[in-house]
Amino acid sequence: MASIGQVTRQGNSFKGHIKTLAFRADINIVPNADKKADNHPDYRVLSQGAEVGAGWTRKSESTGNEYVSLSLADPSFGPKKLYANLGRLAGQDPEDDSTLAIIWNPKD
Repeated sequence: MASIGQVTRQGNSFKGHIKTLAFRADINIVPNADKKADNHPDYRVLSQGAEVGAGWTRKSESTGNEYVSLSLADPSFGPKKLYANLGRLAGQDPEDDSTLAIIWNPKD
């Protein structure tokens, strides 16, 4: 899986960037204050004040650890969405969860 960016944890939020061959964007991943149902996203993904995606807290079936699953949209993607997960950087200290990679999770 490819890392397409990284974020730094800032309390309950994350701040960082996404960078691909086609674009680069600074992003903020913030708790969804309007969440009213279990299927609503736990996070909103913002770039330059515009909402560009959402995130859900998930639990790994193999380890039981929680992670954030992202769904991102942009007009340059056309009708498709970009899916990614927040995870550890390659070689990162297992005790350090302050910086996380945005790991692209391609869907067909």
